[in-house]
Parts: sequence; structure tokens; C-alpha cells
Amino acid sequence: MNILVAGGAGYIGSHTCVALLEAGHTVIVADNLCNSRTKALERVKQITNNEITFYQIDVTDEVAVNTVFGNHSIDGVIHFAGFKAVGESVSQPLAYYYNNVVSTMVLSKACQKYKVNRFIFSSSATVYGENTVPFVETMKLLPTSNPYGETKAMSERILTDIAKVNSDWLVALLRYFNPVGAHESGLIGEAPTGIPNNLMPYITQVAKGKLAKLRIFGSDYPTVDGTGVRDYIHVMDLAEGHVAALDKLTKGVHIYNLGTGHGISVLQLVRAFKEANGLDLPYELTDRRPGDISECYADVTKAERELGWTAKRDLVDMCRDAWRFEKNYEG
Repeated sequence: MNILVAGGAGYIGSHTCVALLEAGHTVIVADNLCNSRTKALERVKQITNNEITFYQIDVTDEVAVNTVFGNHSIDGVIHFAGFKAVGESVSQPLAYYYNNVVSTMVLSKACQKYKVNRFIFSSSATVYGENTVPFVETMKLLPTSNPYGETKAMSERILTDIAKVNSDWLVALLRYFNPVGAHESGLIGEAPTGIPNNLMPYITQVAKGKLAKLRIFGSDYPTVDGTGVRDYIHVMDLAEGHVAALDKLTKGVHIYNLGTGHGISVLQLVRAFKEANGLDLPYELTDRRPGDISECYADVTKAERELGWTAKRDLVDMCRDAWRFEKNYEG
């Protein structure tokens, strides 16, 4: 199939491009490069020995998006394009609502216009709010603790409403937990600009000496060691989950958690990284970050049952692959 990957030059998007190409799909990428680089796509080509068609556009731009749809016979859309920092969304809510929600509406409108009925949306575990863990797809969604999560919940509702009046639409809402790691080649991985918002690139940059020490936000959560607990999933497992969803998609709206089903605390991840790579990692415990919750992990039985997908890579793989990428990364 010809798949348009919105935000395909980003962290999860680039790894999903690898998985799509290796599964035999043709990939068209639309990305404004606000937090990504074309180098990632060049390396995807190197890994897969396949070509990618790239458009440097903002997918909130309706005219530009229609041009892409007009130039290609697109069979499906995977929508990654969005701002993703929880803390930043608290301080910049308008930017998050505009970018994340308008992009969903523009892509959906183009799908309707060009009769594209497959749509996979990059959602998030944040839509569950402060529910009881493990999070299950059938749970009633509680108010989210940050605008980022709210933009994901709003986009889910938009796509669900569209599918109600377009009976031929096939929609997957993939609720991610915490992707970490990198492609085993070390050629692509998570490479944020500035101080990272996500834990693993923060860890690897401290390990490499780019940053003096790791700041751990919150040490008084009601968890095993006081630090936040998350469901860390290898980014290639997550990427392969998209291919599984694309292959198994049926009419209607289908929600899947993509995680491992296990919660790991921040301090446990720090220790695992040190042990996997034989490195010291200075850190300090500091105040909680606005919008964060104490504990978040998935029930993944639905994805296992319906998609035939399960996360295969373990915490050691995540830590080693992340460090391999950081060592190779030259910016």
C-alpha cells in the first residue's frame, strides 16, 4: 500500500517508516522538520535500501496537504505529526491545541476528499487521565492532567465521529505508552533539540557528557521508590505495532494499547541503563513536573489477541540500543 506518514521524520515516525518499508509498503512522508531532520529519512533509506518521497510541509496547511494527496494514490494515513511534550503543553496550551487538533482535521478532510479510508492515529496513554492501572481500552476516559493529553483525546473523538458517518472508514487509535530505544543499527533514534523532555535521551546525553546530570522530576510519588512509573516500550516494537494494525484493520474504530504491560520506575530505568552499558550516571531528585501522573502502564491483551502483536524487546535491548545511537549520533 501507499502510506502517507505525517511526521515521518520524527522519532517514532522514522522507525515506523523502516517497519513499513521492510513490510513492502511504499512510504510518502510529510513533515515540517520543526523537531526532526531529513538526515533521519536518509538513514531510513540506508537501513532499508528503499526510497521515500518527502514533502517538507506543515500538515495544518490544507492546500499543501491536498497537493500531496493529489500527487499520489494514497491508500492510508498514519498521523504522527504533533507536539508531544507534556510539560510544554501546560505552558503553551494554544500551540498544542492548534497544531495537534488542526492537523488531525486537515488530514481527515483530505482523506474524505480523496476517498482514503484507512487512518491510523498516534494517540497516547495520557488520554486515560488518572485512571487505575493497568489501563484498559474500555475504561471511561477521565479528564487528562495536561493539554497534550487533551489534544489526543479530542483527536480520537473527531476520528470516531467521522467514522460514524463514513461506514467504510477503517480507523485505529493507537494509545502509546513510553517509547524508548533506537533501531539496532544505531543509525536512527531519538535526537531532540535542546534539553530533552523524554527520559531516555536525557539519560544518554548525561552518559555521553553533553549534560552534567540527570534531573529526576518527583521522588514522592506513591510508587515502589517514589519516582514515576511508566510502561517503557522499544520504539521498534511500537513501529511494528503500526504495521500490524495496518494489516489487520477492519471497518470501524478500533482502540489498542501499545506497551509491554509492565511498569518500570524512573530509578529502575536509570539502574538498568547503568548495568546494561557499564556506565555511571549522576542524577538529582527534584520537584514534580506539572501535568505528570504517578503511575502508567498498559493492559495489552487486546492488541495481542486482535493484532497478533506483542512487544518482543526487553529493557536491556532498549538501554543498549539507545546508547548505541547516542554514541553514533553527530547531530
